[in-house]
Amino acid sequence: MQKIRIKNKLEIEKMRHSGQAAAKVLQAIADAIEPGITTYELEIISRKVIANLNATSSFYGYVIPDHSPFPATICVSPNNKVIHGIPDKKEELMEGDIIGVDTAVSVGGYHGDNAFTFPVGKISLDAQKLLDVTKDSLYAAIAEAKPGNRIGDVSFQLQNVAEKAGFSVIEDFSGHGIGRHLHEEPQVLTTGKPGRGTRLRPGMVLAIEAMVNAGHSSVDVLEDGWGVMTSDGSLSAFFEHTVAVLSDGPEILTGSPIWENL
Repeated sequence: MQKIRIKNKLEIEKMRHSGQAAAKVLQAIADAIEPGITTYELEIISRKVIANLNATSSFYGYVIPDHSPFPATICVSPNNKVIHGIPDKKEELMEGDIIGVDTAVSVGGYHGDNAFTFPVGKISLDAQKLLDVTKDSLYAAIAEAKPGNRIGDVSFQLQNVAEKAGFSVIEDFSGHGIGRHLHEEPQVLTTGKPGRGTRLRPGMVLAIEAMVNAGHSSVDVLEDGWGVMTSDGSLSAFFEHTVAVLSDGPEILTGSPIWENL
């Protein structure tokens, strides 16, 4: 089993830089989203910003067993697509859509990872509620990421906030530790029980992911081996921050203005 990597003050500072670089990529995409743009055009924006930041995409060329390398620098997941969608020149955003965008970059050998689900123009009240609840569940989880608590305290909030609102959480995927590697221990599940799991310590850095479906929790993987869809066709939202566990509590490393304006 992989060991949990505790970061020192210098490493945390480096991860602040990588976190802010990832946030700048997401901010540039936020500024471009409008009806009529394609998801591939968002990919081109991401590539340009990553190059300007002298960063490296954490996603492009990423390999997992039995998959071809991921071919893009962002994951784009509109409407009932949950996560890991591949940008497509023919995939055009329409008024009323929602789209989850996930991006991660490496700067100075450390990764920063964040995701946000954006409204495209004016969206329905039901879609807006899904976005609001998913974002709220993420922040409730982040508030529990402090020394002495356990991973189960974080995971419980992801589940509790969503389910109280009548939604479901995706159980087949999870958040994760992050640092020199994009995916490190520990796993941060979307379901959990308070007081259970790994105890949190100063120097741990977590990519906490809120993945919430308007309908059932079950999902299906597309034929490309990457994209994940809701099984019942319901809308899905995805929000993620990279969070450092410090002695005085959690610090969000990927904060940016988009989070204040949803």
